[in-house]
Amino acid sequence: MKEKKAFLKSRIKWVGLVGLVLSVFSLFVHFLLSRFTEYGFSEYQSSITIFSWRPIFQSSHLSRTSPLYRRLWGPVGELESLHPYANPRRHYAGPSAQTNGYIFVRIQGGFHEIRSSISDVVAVSRFLNATLVVPEIQQTTSKKGISSQFRSFAYLYNEDQFIAALAKDVDIVKTLPRSLKSARRNKEIPSFRVPYSASPYYYLHNVLPILIKHSVVELVVSDGGCLQAILPSHLEEYQRLRCRVAFHALRFREDVQELATKILRRLRAPGRPFIAFDSGMTRDTLAYHGCSELFQDVHSELIQHRRTWMRKRGIVKGQLSVNSAKQRLKGLCPLTPEEVGILLRAYGYTQDTIIYVSGGEVFGGQRTLIPLHGMFENVVDRTSLSTVWELSRIYGREANLDENYPRAPPAAQVEMKVDAWKNSGPRPRPLPPPPARPKTYNIEGWWRWVAESDNEPESTVVELRTNAHKLLWEAIDYMVSVEADVFISGYDRDGKGHPNFASLVMGHRLYQSAASKTYRPDRKEVVRLLEEIRGHIYHANHTWLTSIRRHLRSSLIDGLIEASNKSKSSSFLSHPIPECSCLRPDSGETSSNASSPPVHLQVQAALGDLHRCPAWMDGEKSSSSREKENEEDIDENDPSSSGLFFQHNGSHDVGGEEIINLKEESQFEDQEEDGGD
Repeated sequence: MKEKKAFLKSRIKWVGLVGLVLSVFSLFVHFLLSRFTEYGFSEYQSSITIFSWRPIFQSSHLSRTSPLYRRLWGPVGELESLHPYANPRRHYAGPSAQTNGYIFVRIQGGFHEIRSSISDVVAVSRFLNATLVVPEIQQTTSKKGISSQFRSFAYLYNEDQFIAALAKDVDIVKTLPRSLKSARRNKEIPSFRVPYSASPYYYLHNVLPILIKHSVVELVVSDGGCLQAILPSHLEEYQRLRCRVAFHALRFREDVQELATKILRRLRAPGRPFIAFDSGMTRDTLAYHGCSELFQDVHSELIQHRRTWMRKRGIVKGQLSVNSAKQRLKGLCPLTPEEVGILLRAYGYTQDTIIYVSGGEVFGGQRTLIPLHGMFENVVDRTSLSTVWELSRIYGREANLDENYPRAPPAAQVEMKVDAWKNSGPRPRPLPPPPARPKTYNIEGWWRWVAESDNEPESTVVELRTNAHKLLWEAIDYMVSVEADVFISGYDRDGKGHPNFASLVMGHRLYQSAASKTYRPDRKEVVRLLEEIRGHIYHANHTWLTSIRRHLRSSLIDGLIEASNKSKSSSFLSHPIPECSCLRPDSGETSSNASSPPVHLQVQAALGDLHRCPAWMDGEKSSSSREKENEEDIDENDPSSSGLFFQHNGSHDVGGEEIINLKEESQFEDQEEDGGD
C-alpha cells in the first residue's frame, strides 16, 4: 500500500514537472513569435481585415470608348506627344575622381520642401565638384522620437537606390570620413545657412573657396530650395539632373512603396478611375495669405495667432489684419473642398465618383470635408484604405513615450505631508502660489493656449514623432496622386508663398504622363463664377454649368501655360518642361489637319523649345491618335455630358424642372460657340 502511494506521488511529481517544462516552452515560443514574426502577423491580419470603405455605385460603368468617358477621364490630346526624357543631351562627364571636398547638408521643413531641397543639393554638389554626404532630414533625426532602426534620410527614402541611381552624376557617401566626424561633433565645420533660391554664383564666390580650404562645408537648407529655379542656358544639364534626382533617384522606402501600391490596388479594385484631390488648406498657408475669415469659429483665431507669429519672424511682410473676402476674390485663398466639389459635379462627375483626399491633414478637420462627402459618396483617404497595423508597420519599432500614459497619482507619503500641513500651524498663514497651467493641448483644445500667450507652446516629443509620421503619410499620398486618373488641387502655394505639395505632384505628373488630366483652375475666375450664383449655388442654370465646363477644360492647357510663367520661377520641379521632356509627334497628326499647324507645334510655342525625342523612342505610337477627337467637340455634341448638376440619393425619377432638353441644350451650346468665334 505504501509503495503504491509513493509510486502515485512520484507520477504526480513527474506530471507536474512535464507541465512546468511545457509551460516554459510555450512562453518561449510565444516570445519568439511576438519578437520575430511581427510583420508576418500584420500581413495576415491585413489580409482578413474589413476596411472601412464600402464603395457605393449608383450609375453604370462608362465604356472607355464613349465620348463622355474621354471627356471626364481620357488623356489631353494636345499633350499626348510630350514624353519624359531627362537623359543628358550634350557631352556629360562622370564625377571627377578628385573632388574639392565634402558637402554635408541638413534639411529642414515639410515633405515638399525636403524633396525640392534634395534635388537642389545634388545639383550644387556636381556644380562645385564635391562629394555629397547623404543629406540629414531634421524632421527624422533620432531626437524626434522615431524608430532607432532608421537613419535620418533612410526614414523616408531608399538610401541605396539614391546613391546607385546618381553614381554617374555625383559621388555620394553615407557618412563623413572619421577624420571629419570629430570636427563636426566639435562644430568646427564651416556652416552656411543658404538663402532660398540662391544663384550658382553664390556658391562659386562664397561656398567654393571655403570648401577648398577646409575640405568640408555644412549647408543648412530651411526654405525648400537652395538653388534658383531657372538656370542660364549653359547650365541646362543641371536642370535635367534635378529631374533625374526627383523622378528617378528619390524612391521611398520599400515598405512605404508597398503600402502605397496596396492602397492604389484597393482604389482600382472596383474597376473605376478615381480623382486625387489636395486641398492645400494648411494653417500656415491660410495665415500667410490672410484667409482667416474662411472659418467662423476658433480656427479663425488660430490662423490670426499664427499670422502674428509669422510677422514677428519676418515671414509675413503685410498687415496683421487682412480682408479675407477681398483676398478670396483676388484668387489668393485656397478653394474649399465644397467649392472643388461643386466644380467637379458641374463638370459632369457623378455622385459615385471615387475621390482620394491627399496632402496630409486638412485644416479644420473632417468638418471641412463634410460638404464634399455630401456631394460624393466615395470620398476616401489613406486611413480608410489601410489598417492600423499596416500604418504602424512603416513607422518601425518605436519606444513607448511617457506622454502616452496618464501620470501616476502622488505617493501616499506626500499626501500625508499635505494633510499635515493643512491641519497644523496658526492661521491665517501665507498660501503657496498656484501651480502654472501646463502648456499641453490637443487638436480640439488649441484655444486653451491661444488666449494665454502670444507664443505657441513648444512641440512635445509626441508631436515631433507625429510630424515625422506625416512625412510618411504624405509619401503615400504623393504616390497615389501621381498615379491618379485625374488630379485637382485647391491651392498651389505653401505657408511661405512657395510651391507646395500639389505643385510637386502636378510637376511629376507633367513629366511622367503629361497627357493625364490635371486641372489647374484659375481661382479668381472660379470665385467670380461662384459668386454669380451664391444665392442658389446648388440649383445652377445651364449657362453657368457651361461656363464652368469650359473653364475646367481650358485649365488643362491654359493653367499649364500659366504655371510655366509663375510656378516655374519659384520651383523647377513644379514645371520641368521643356528641359526634361521631348516631342514625339504622331504620324497622322500632320496629314489630318493640313490647314492648321500640328498640335505639338502649338504646345511647343506655348511651353518653350521642346526637342524631338530620339529615334529609339519612335517605336511606340500612340494608339489613341487614330481616335483622337477635339475635346471641345466631344463636350458640345455628347448629350450625356449635360446631365443634372445634382441628384437626390436614391432618386431615379426626373421632373420637368430637373431635366434639360438635350436637343435644345446642344443647339444652345452650338450657338454660344458660334457667338464666341
